[in-house]
Amino acid sequence: MDLTSYIRDVPDFPIPGIVFKDITPLLRDWGAFGKAIERLVEPYKSNPPDVIVAVEARGFIFATPMAQALGCGFAPVRKPGKLPAETASLAYELEYGSDEVEIHIDAVENGDRVLIVDDLLATGGTAAATAELVEDLGGEVVGLAFLIELDFLQGRAKLQEYDVHTVIHFGSE
Repeated sequence: MDLTSYIRDVPDFPIPGIVFKDITPLLRDWGAFGKAIERLVEPYKSNPPDVIVAVEARGFIFATPMAQALGCGFAPVRKPGKLPAETASLAYELEYGSDEVEIHIDAVENGDRVLIVDDLLATGGTAAATAELVEDLGGEVVGLAFLIELDFLQGRAKLQEYDVHTVIHFGSE
């Protein structure tokens, strides 16, 4: 099944000049969504992680069925002020400005094997920050899994020390 056909381009969203990769047609089709989950979990079936950590918000959509399929836990990474218990946070630089991510301090235990999941790998900044946050809590990042990778943005370069698995690649805008 060609999952690329379920990804819709939305020009000039969220700002002019950006071509947004919309996953909602894939989510609406149960067969395509199920195939995406199968392909995302495949490399981790023989040695599942202890916990999947996913980035708000679209990463959650893929991470929770992946956690169920792999028989492991799930922990959310969110923007500041969204998690109710004590958190650890990490600020990181973007191409224009900065951002910050948070996770509950008890979401990852020392020695946990962690798979980081998000819907899309673009520049790699959020994924790299999430990996650093997981490692700060004592977790071992065993991989990062993405539904889509925008190869032309070279986000994988920021993640060279990790195993990166992507289902759909886009080589150009």
